[in-house]
Amino acid sequence: MNLFTDIHAVVLAALGQMQAEGALPEGLDFANVTVEPPRDPLHGDMATNAAMVLAKAAKSKPRDIAEKLVEKLAADDRITSAEVAGPGFINLRLAPAVWQGLVSAVLHSGTRFGRSEVGAGKKVNVEYVSANPTGPLHVGHTRGAVFGDALASLLDFAGYDVTREYYINDGGAQVDVLARSVYLRYLEAHGQEVAFEDGTYPGEYLIEVGANLKDKVGDAYVDQPEDVWLAEVREFATDAMMELIREDLKMLGVEMDVFYSEKSLYGTGRIEGAIQDLTDKGLIYRGTLEPPKGKLPEDWEPREQTLFKSTDYGDDVDRPIMKSDGAWTYFAPDIAYHYDKVQRGFDLLIDVFGADHGGYVKRMKAAVSALSGGKVPVDIKLCQLVKLFKNGEPFKMSKRAGTFIMLRDVVEQVGPDVTRFVMLTRKNDAPLDFDFDKVLEQSKDNPVFYVQYAHARVASVLRKAAEASISADDATLLAADHTKLDHEAELNLLKKIAEWPRLVEIAARTNEPHRIAFYLYELASDLHGLWNRGNENTSLRFIQDGDSATSQAKIALARSTAVVIAAGLGILGVTPAEELR
Repeated sequence: MNLFTDIHAVVLAALGQMQAEGALPEGLDFANVTVEPPRDPLHGDMATNAAMVLAKAAKSKPRDIAEKLVEKLAADDRITSAEVAGPGFINLRLAPAVWQGLVSAVLHSGTRFGRSEVGAGKKVNVEYVSANPTGPLHVGHTRGAVFGDALASLLDFAGYDVTREYYINDGGAQVDVLARSVYLRYLEAHGQEVAFEDGTYPGEYLIEVGANLKDKVGDAYVDQPEDVWLAEVREFATDAMMELIREDLKMLGVEMDVFYSEKSLYGTGRIEGAIQDLTDKGLIYRGTLEPPKGKLPEDWEPREQTLFKSTDYGDDVDRPIMKSDGAWTYFAPDIAYHYDKVQRGFDLLIDVFGADHGGYVKRMKAAVSALSGGKVPVDIKLCQLVKLFKNGEPFKMSKRAGTFIMLRDVVEQVGPDVTRFVMLTRKNDAPLDFDFDKVLEQSKDNPVFYVQYAHARVASVLRKAAEASISADDATLLAADHTKLDHEAELNLLKKIAEWPRLVEIAARTNEPHRIAFYLYELASDLHGLWNRGNENTSLRFIQDGDSATSQAKIALARSTAVVIAAGLGILGVTPAEELR
């Protein structure tokens, strides 16, 4: 049930009647006609821009259209008033029964309330985390993991067919560095003293990997040249790191559908096939790039390269896909990987990158557009940095990790639920401060606590109802007399609940799961506001002494609020709290 969709249908029907009566010309495009909450709630419950967006095509003044339209709208039983405002906007007020009917809709649907078919089963690939398999996940990966996972859940809730995917960057030089670092730990496990040069990974997390390698191969690699052990140690180390990464993701509640290896692209013809596709389209050529803008590097020299004509698709410059020695650039396997996604039949690709990949956005969009003939859009979301604080000071680095703060450092201190919710309290492209003290604080200023407290309060109402021998199962609450919910504060809470299905669709269309967290805070605030008003006005309390019928109606409202909170937290990957201690 989406009230905004329902009233939008009423508006379109009224416009159709006006066309039939000759008050509007035929052939008008109603695509931009909207029904949404007014900017100021005092103006009404909903507002439509119909007269404003149709005036030019209809060759009429907006107010002239609006005045005729309000007559049609006012005839609908659900609409108690329709008023023209300003140059031609129309403000609508709905009958209390419309809002009261939401309770039944929510309790009947449960946490499926608000699910949408806007996705229409379209296949979406959401690629996120995709960290180099050179160590455990750090706090930057944590934000991308939470964002990507919540976005995937949101799209699923909105009717898309979602695949969660991790791209293992195991084909580049960094994996050789990992192998050399593990080899040093292997020698260390044999009692040798070793030194970690710049560029190697000194983190203590590799000590166990080196010891495990010793257990597997004994002293077979001791003091052997690199060509003897590099390939096997690289595979052994990569497997160990991916196991570590899987454990990190599990701690955070993230489960991937696909782990896709970059290495699988090499020696299989997949890179060559993708580049051939671009070649056949006339998009690969030999050429010389212009020098970079700004200060010219001393070692720069013009040289002919194999280039992808990405400027044809909105990029700033054409991009090299092959080095002068004939080896592929790092961009070539990424092209092949996205070509594989296109061939797998996805209708939409979403890549979640760290903030340091901002310069990669245009070239990747250009490649996907070229590979798919413009048929498969790709949305690249950049997650900005996370700054950690504790006791008012920046949180110190993990000795075990060597140079960074690990995901497990965060989760072990505050838990996965708090970690996930806090990571979504800012839009992905805005910096985020994560204060360990504040995220555990029990106050309105802590959105995690505030939302969970609202859900826990409803759970406490249900427990108190049981103590008072008031039946409060969903079937009983569904049959309660919801017309008793007639106070302004109760109706306002219902109006906020009514926004949920619309909010889901907007968040899904914009790929912005943070909107869910923001909405939950507002919904919780309305519930807390109603609860607090009950301290002075006893008629607003959820349990009315000696009046089971009224109590059940009010408990049904509380329960409906909790259902929506649980659905929203489910999208965010957070477990609703039944009580807080």
